[in-house]
Amino acid sequence: MGWFWADSTPASSSATAAPACPLKHTPSSTAGIDGKACPVKHKAEAGAAPPAACPMHNKTVDVMTGKAYSSTSSATPKSAPAAEPTESSQSGFLSQINPLNYMFREISQERAPNQVIDLPTEREGSSIPRGDGSDKWEYPSPQQMYNALLRKGYKDTNATAIEQMVAVHNFLNEGAWDEILGWEARFAGGLFRGWQICRRGEERAAECASEVPSIEQHVPTLVRFQGRPGEKTPKATLMNWLGAVFPDTFNAEPPFDRHDWYVTRKVNGEEKEIRYVIDYYSGPPEPTGEPVFFLDVRPAMTPSGAAERMIRWGTDTWWKASGGETRLANAIAKAREATQTAEK
Repeated sequence: MGWFWADSTPASSSATAAPACPLKHTPSSTAGIDGKACPVKHKAEAGAAPPAACPMHNKTVDVMTGKAYSSTSSATPKSAPAAEPTESSQSGFLSQINPLNYMFREISQERAPNQVIDLPTEREGSSIPRGDGSDKWEYPSPQQMYNALLRKGYKDTNATAIEQMVAVHNFLNEGAWDEILGWEARFAGGLFRGWQICRRGEERAAECASEVPSIEQHVPTLVRFQGRPGEKTPKATLMNWLGAVFPDTFNAEPPFDRHDWYVTRKVNGEEKEIRYVIDYYSGPPEPTGEPVFFLDVRPAMTPSGAAERMIRWGTDTWWKASGGETRLANAIAKAREATQTAEK
């Protein structure tokens, strides 16, 4: 997941528009604050499940070492000793990597050798603002996605599945950004303001947000991101363990990908960078055959991030478990009764 190119490349004159996204774009409850429905469950139309070679299942370039992972071995025979990389070879590889997304700086829009079908070269713009202020991130075209997979070593990629792969990829990234906007809308103004918004649970967050003082908040931007599919988060590990012990209640399947997104938070002239962790899960298909994806998006486990998570999830759990809706309904009824009595 999370493939963007920061370096725009002009599409060829023969570019054709990619087909419409085959997914149901269910509105996310965190595109702001409304809490009407769970924003984590995203359904796809039948047949739109990511193929086995989909990059959302594959490791991206390691952020610390600049090493590109692939499913195929190198050209060096197994019996030959591994050569120590020279400084020049390392710098040569790193010079090809964009530091904002740790992907190749430029991916060709040209048709690959032995490619069985023509792929669109038109790139779709995202709704995600870039941290450098230069408009928004762009998704790769189907042709770029295919060439990138080949360049990373996935030679058996099915070209006929690329367009659906790109559509699923883009849709899930938009859902992840909506989730992040929901966290920012709640906590950009601080923990106390976040508690005021969250105190009556998710379903009444919009109502509570209208009651708190407004703040001068700039639109969050995505500075950079990092794919870390091989590094399971503590929460994912816990959920897998619970799934093994309580399979009827929890999902034992691990996330098929993980990403860390670095987002700018600018409020009242003060700017800081917030790291968000995203676990991507695939769920059991619907009875109609529609594949289902789940996004678990939350702030990283920093002191402030842990507090935000505790406030948001804790208040929602407490409000439901303690009968918050019943208490509120009784309070409203008493206030209405008192008003009617006073008017008599």
